[in-house]
Amino acid sequence: MKRRRSTTGRFYFSFRSPYSWVAYRDLMDRYPDVAGAIEWRPFWEPDASSERGLAEAGGHFAYVAMSKEKHLYVLQDVRRITRERDLAFRWPVDRDPCWEIPHLAYLVAVREGRGPEFIAAVYRARWEEGRNICDPRTMRELAAETGLDGDRLAEAADDPDLRAAGVDALLELYHDGVFGVPFFVSGFDKFWGVDRLPGFVEKVRRQAGTAAGEDRRPVAVLAGGESAGSAWSAGDQGHAGGCG
Repeated sequence: MKRRRSTTGRFYFSFRSPYSWVAYRDLMDRYPDVAGAIEWRPFWEPDASSERGLAEAGGHFAYVAMSKEKHLYVLQDVRRITRERDLAFRWPVDRDPCWEIPHLAYLVAVREGRGPEFIAAVYRARWEEGRNICDPRTMRELAAETGLDGDRLAEAADDPDLRAAGVDALLELYHDGVFGVPFFVSGFDKFWGVDRLPGFVEKVRRQAGTAAGEDRRPVAVLAGGESAGSAWSAGDQGHAGGCG
């Protein structure tokens, strides 16, 4: 499939990262015009099967796990950032997480035209309620909340077609040089971290010619760059200033 590139920008987000969640909230609360003009693409740490498929496709995953010292800093930093924004927040506990479960389920939601509802529900479940989003039972519960098929969400990581689509999505990360989240791309410019979001917003607005506050419908993009249409309704990590 020919790779499609947005003329405005791309937002690489992850359900795992608290900084990605904060960037999501900032986009939706402060910059709805930009949220409506850009493509949204998932990022996650692949399991052995996905990483093998990515390598066979000619790519690799650039993320490097953070040190214990940086992890402790992030715990403090995220508390500070969420207090500044007055966001309800709970640290979830991850035990042997398989990140394909929620992120491949997101691809199902996009195909069904429920991408934004699913993102909102997953972020709320993980970062406001502390739920385990890598548990298929949680996917079934979120399916009921978002009007999606519980079996399809819960079993997404076992679906060969979705696994292949997931490899395509990971290959997009490789081609865009994404090494952490939140990560924003506009033309040749790349922006990493919540603190870089205003610069990305400025460029997207300048390129797209949109007025601040204009209500547009975000474009969900399937793995491999295929547009799903207006499906929306609403080395080491060198610094932790809003990055994960």
